[in-house]
Amino acid sequence: MLNLRGIHQRYADQPLLQDVRLHVAAGEIVALLGPSGSGKSTLLNIVAGLQVPDAGSVWFDGQDITQLPPEQRRFALMFQDFALFPHLNVADNVAFGLVEQGVPRSEARTRAVQMLGVFGLTELARRRVWNLSGGEQQRVALARALITQPRALLLDEPFSALDADLRVALRQEFRARIQAAGMATLLVTHDEAEARDMADRSVRLVQGCLIDAG
Repeated sequence: MLNLRGIHQRYADQPLLQDVRLHVAAGEIVALLGPSGSGKSTLLNIVAGLQVPDAGSVWFDGQDITQLPPEQRRFALMFQDFALFPHLNVADNVAFGLVEQGVPRSEARTRAVQMLGVFGLTELARRRVWNLSGGEQQRVALARALITQPRALLLDEPFSALDADLRVALRQEFRARIQAAGMATLLVTHDEAEARDMADRSVRLVQGCLIDAG
């Protein structure tokens, strides 16, 4: 379980996050709603370990990980721009996290092709990522996130760069795959429909405080 305890953060000498408390269970998807500038991405960065809060703590499975660096948290973070590596082909993009964990490159590539098969993307393994459609790129990004078996998945506006029809098509696919993997997932979005379609529950940042969004 992911557990945020009393997170406080200031920005430009103004309170941005105030006593934020949140529990996300294994296999649960929680949507974090709020307008631009409300602190959603800042909170996600704190959970990911990219930023240390001014006060409060981040816990996972009963361990305080507030000071733990990102690479030791075993969380996966997906951005709205996919963040794929243009100099690598599709299979090597998916294999990248395994190689970083010390898996031999040949084994990592084999496992990457197997993961691409799960997504129906085996035929794209040797393609360069710039030759893929937006939906294909996002599926590759999810495959890369899931192959390392992360303990939690952090999604930052994952579909905002895609057209409306593709966003709708991907929501339920992503929800099914995330729940099958059993990960605690925090979805940052400003899209109410996306939150309804993907999340088990939603919370909203209002003037730095977290409230139940129903």
